[in-house]
Amino acid sequence: MDEIIKFFSNIGKLKGLPRRGWVIRDIKNPESIAEHTFRVAIMAWVLAVQKKYKLNLEKIIKMALIHDICEVYSGDTTPYDSILPKNKKKRQELLKTWPRFSEEEKKILAERKYKKEKDGLEKLIKDLPPKLKQEIMNLWLDYEKGLSPEGKFFRHADRIETFLQASEYWRGHKNFPVKPFWIQARELHDDPVLLEFIEQIDKEFHKNKKPKN
Repeated sequence: MDEIIKFFSNIGKLKGLPRRGWVIRDIKNPESIAEHTFRVAIMAWVLAVQKKYKLNLEKIIKMALIHDICEVYSGDTTPYDSILPKNKKKRQELLKTWPRFSEEEKKILAERKYKKEKDGLEKLIKDLPPKLKQEIMNLWLDYEKGLSPEGKFFRHADRIETFLQASEYWRGHKNFPVKPFWIQARELHDDPVLLEFIEQIDKEFHKNKKPKN
């Protein structure tokens, strides 16, 4: 029980860890990793029941709850981290675009991120009961690699929660660079239910007009 309490205390640190994507965009008091986790778990549940084929809701919700807990030790990362200028003006210009890498660069960055986060997760759960430890690791690997219909679905849902948060920041912050999130949404999502949800966000936040930033 001592090790479980320690685990609870460690994941509680996520309540105070801001998401790096908002930090580099100079959002004041940005959402924490735990706040993202809370909403994406509810979003994944609600959106999953809209699917015409059956998904394991318990698995999806568990996956949502654990998908970022590795960041207690690994920290949060963004696609911009390896190319982000120190100069604020140059950084702001870069953040108006979606970063483009070669296939080889993508592979190297993905492997580096995967190893860092897997090491962080292993450190976090190393003293948990074996059965629970294995379940958490299996769920995380499923999410990372999209091994099951639930894993593939949640990967999309996770990105869409970030897209929704970016839209909310854009509405509240005049100069927030939301355009890259639209590019990502158009390029990475092919699920009909989630694409329909994106269109509804479009109508709600942008009145069917493409954002300028």
